[in-house]
Amino acid sequence: MPTMIRARPLVVDVHRDPGVCLHCQARPYSVCNVIGDDDLDRLGQAAVTVTVQPGYSFIQEGDPAEHFFNVTSGTAKLFKLLPDGRRQVTGFAGVGTFLGLAVSTSYAFSAEALDVVRVCRFSRTKLRGLLDDFPALEKRLLEVASNELVVAQEQMLLLGRKTARERLASFLIARTALLPHCQGQNGKAGGASSKEQLHLPMTRSDIADYLGLTIETVSRTLSRFKGEKLIEIPSNTEILVLRHDTLEELATGLS
Repeated sequence: MPTMIRARPLVVDVHRDPGVCLHCQARPYSVCNVIGDDDLDRLGQAAVTVTVQPGYSFIQEGDPAEHFFNVTSGTAKLFKLLPDGRRQVTGFAGVGTFLGLAVSTSYAFSAEALDVVRVCRFSRTKLRGLLDDFPALEKRLLEVASNELVVAQEQMLLLGRKTARERLASFLIARTALLPHCQGQNGKAGGASSKEQLHLPMTRSDIADYLGLTIETVSRTLSRFKGEKLIEIPSNTEILVLRHDTLEELATGLS
C-alpha cells in the first residue's frame, strides 16, 4: 500500500534570545558551532524553532525548497517514494544534522519525525545573509555537503555489495559512532568489551527499508547476532552492542 504522509502539526516559536543558542545542546555537533558566542544573537534572529510530533513530516518530497533545517533534538527518517507507493528510507537525521543543502527548487526527499523532533528552520534568504556575514559558516556547510556525498557512496556499497549480516552490522556500527563523545572513540566506554547502548527510535520496517532488506530478514539477523552474543535486545527501541570489534569486522567483510 502507498505510504501515507500525515499533515504537519508544527509548534513554531521565534526565538531572539541569544541564550537559546548559547545553551543549545546540539551546538557542539551542528554547523552553527563555527559562530562565536558574541554573534549568536544574529543567528537566533535568523532562525525559528519548530517542534514536530512523532509520525508527522516537516519536509515533503516535491514541495518548494524554501527552508533549511538544523536538527537540535530527536530523530527523523529521510525517505523517497516511488510512483507505485513503495518507500526507500535513505537515512536517519539526528542531532546536528543539517537538511536541505542538496536541493534546488524542490525537496528531493521527505523527512518524518520518529520521536519528538525539534529543528531550527532558516529561510533561504536569511541563510544567505548569514553566509555573507560569517564566511566560516559557508565553509562548514561545504564540509557537510561533501560528507553527504561520502555517505551516499557508502550507502551504494551497502545496498549493492554487502550481505544481510554485513548490512545490519554496518548499521549498528554507524549508530555507535553517534554516541556521546564522552564514551570514548566510536562511542566505546571503557574499551571494546564494554556495552554500548543504542537507542533506535526507528521501527524494524524502517531499518529494513534503509538496508534494502525484508522485515523478516532484519529480525532474523538480529536474533542471530543475539545468539552469537554480539548484542542484547532489551526492547524494540534499544540494543546493547557487546562485541564492537567483531561487529566492525563483520561490517567490513573481514569476518
